[in-house]
Amino acid sequence: MSTPRSVVLERLAYTLAAPVLAVAPNLYPDNPVNQVVQLAGAAGIGGWFLAAKSDAPGAGRKILRWSPLVLAAAVDVAAGHTGGFGPYGMDGLLAAGWAAAGYLVMPFSRHARRRHRPALAAPVPQPAPTEVLQEPVAVADDGADLLTRDARTLWEQAGMPARTHIVKATRHPGMRHDMTILLRASETGRPITGLTEAAVAAPFAVHSGDVVLAEVAIQPGRQGGPGWLEAHITPDANQRRRKAPTDQERWTDKVGSPKGGAPGSELVHKDRDDARGVTFYRAKMADSTETPRIDLAKVCRALGLPEDDSCVFVLIDGSEFLISVFDSPPLSQIFRATRELLTPDAKGMYVCGFTITGQPVKTMVYQHDKNAPAHGLTLGVSRSGKTQFFAIHMAAQSLDGEVVWLGTVRKDEKTTVLGRYIDRQGSTALWMARSLRAAKALCEIRAEMPWPHDGQPHDYKPGDPRCPYRQLNVYGDEFMTAAQDGDFGEFIHKDGEDLTVTGLKYGIGFNPAGQSPFAHNGFSTEMKDNLRQNSRPVIFNMGSPGATRKAAEGTMENAYDVPTIPARYSRSEGSAIERAIRGEADPENGVSTGGVAVIVLDNGRAVLMRSLYADFDTDLSELFPDEVNRLTDHEISELTKRGLWFDWNEPVRPGEFWPEPEEDDDGGSRRRGGGGDKGGGRASKGGGRREEVVSARKALEAIKNLTDA
Repeated sequence: MSTPRSVVLERLAYTLAAPVLAVAPNLYPDNPVNQVVQLAGAAGIGGWFLAAKSDAPGAGRKILRWSPLVLAAAVDVAAGHTGGFGPYGMDGLLAAGWAAAGYLVMPFSRHARRRHRPALAAPVPQPAPTEVLQEPVAVADDGADLLTRDARTLWEQAGMPARTHIVKATRHPGMRHDMTILLRASETGRPITGLTEAAVAAPFAVHSGDVVLAEVAIQPGRQGGPGWLEAHITPDANQRRRKAPTDQERWTDKVGSPKGGAPGSELVHKDRDDARGVTFYRAKMADSTETPRIDLAKVCRALGLPEDDSCVFVLIDGSEFLISVFDSPPLSQIFRATRELLTPDAKGMYVCGFTITGQPVKTMVYQHDKNAPAHGLTLGVSRSGKTQFFAIHMAAQSLDGEVVWLGTVRKDEKTTVLGRYIDRQGSTALWMARSLRAAKALCEIRAEMPWPHDGQPHDYKPGDPRCPYRQLNVYGDEFMTAAQDGDFGEFIHKDGEDLTVTGLKYGIGFNPAGQSPFAHNGFSTEMKDNLRQNSRPVIFNMGSPGATRKAAEGTMENAYDVPTIPARYSRSEGSAIERAIRGEADPENGVSTGGVAVIVLDNGRAVLMRSLYADFDTDLSELFPDEVNRLTDHEISELTKRGLWFDWNEPVRPGEFWPEPEEDDDGGSRRRGGGGDKGGGRASKGGGRREEVVSARKALEAIKNLTDA
């Protein structure tokens, strides 16, 4: 039997240290070796003291473990106090005795080993291990089939992982290697812990990714709970799933996974509509309390779809969502306006366009639920489709018997054509200022108009046949540009804001249009809030998807997901990398997005639609009623009395917006600030004598005149 290496090294240390202990104190009394030996002895005495003081078992073993150091220090001290090597060579005898004691006792190698195992050189007889009877051995014949018995054999050879027993193994239909094994804990009442997919895969020689562990539901006649577990071993199905997955499997693995395009989602079903050329993927969140987080480009890559803004769209409804994949851009088709679509129903709603799924989108000419007219807000850059939308909206209002005024900053073909079918139309900032001023005056006139049934004035009620006047809709195209006009901008801005706030009581709706819904471009916060709450804002292309999204969010009470409107609908053809390698140009197959808009519905949800198309090259009389709706004679008479009803294309009348210049004592002319109905006007032009500021009150008035406060 071989001697352990630790014992050999310890005996060698004792043999080499013994001569040093005998010689060092006699030859070199002040040698550092003596000090080291004495310090080691002091440490040993400290170890003795702690071992004796401790109540823990094994104190004697600890004292014996420290004894070589203490005895070595004693030998060194004794040798240092004797002359020479002492009588009869006592120093050498003490050192030899110390080495012999350590050689035989070996306290470190015997007693310092972990768990105090005896050295190999002196084996301790071990009791024979008792055979542990395992349950699988006891259940030798329980009527199990051949597959279960074979699985148990492999399981027992693997050492019964996690102390479990195979109750039954079931092969999957049509599969050679796929099966499900039912496991239970070997000890009754103990939960299964520590079992991993790798521990199950190893006995059956499959990849750990082909194993899925699942809980066992409690069923009649069979237990369940933590002491039971099912392991699905599916190497064949996973190989087929990797090569040719089904729609459900592809969605689960690549879309609904934690790193997928819609994590936590499940595919409900996939539908194909060949007539419309569209494929629908309807999905929902596994947890109905969660909100879908969709990365549409990532979903397209996972499903092998083209990442095309013009053909792939997503619609979110609570915890469910719908992904529509079209063969061709659905919003590139034309939906022509007809009188049937534009005729408002009993609630003042008419069809203004169609969504990507072919659903009609409705907007309102008056608010039936609020018993009031409706404002309008239309945004978009040039050539985006605003005037086209004006045409269908004016036609719907005219078909409802309402009066329409249209004011623009500059004259163009379409607005001139529309002027033939509405009450009044003009194309200057002055004309727009006069129309807003007249509409504002109509609020005062209508507030005093008696109703025929009782002779008393009342607020406007849409659809009430007793109302003595018609609803008036005032349009301001390029309103932001007009509001910044040097001469009439302040009148347009102020009267437009007042009309937005007070006009609904008197049957007057305001419909501004432009390229921005923000205050620094002409919209005050109060004006924007009133327009947003009393209309369905329509936002056409604002120049970029980011600008469109920002404009839509500016008109929404809550920022929902806003659809993207690209500059052009362009199908993705081929590989951009391959074209770059061959040096070919990208295909130029863009389709204009003019007429495509985002409409914000009453619930704050933004919907992408294609507005109806009114062809200005043909006769628009098919869309408008036969007769143009006008104001009543009483309203015209009252406006005439106020000097507000005339040809609004005339030049500015003297004193119309600001007082005429007055000559001072020196013969010069000057204009006082103020003007209009309430004194708001522009500053004086040309040189003029200013009043001398001699008091704080005059200074305050001068500051107000300078800042238009």
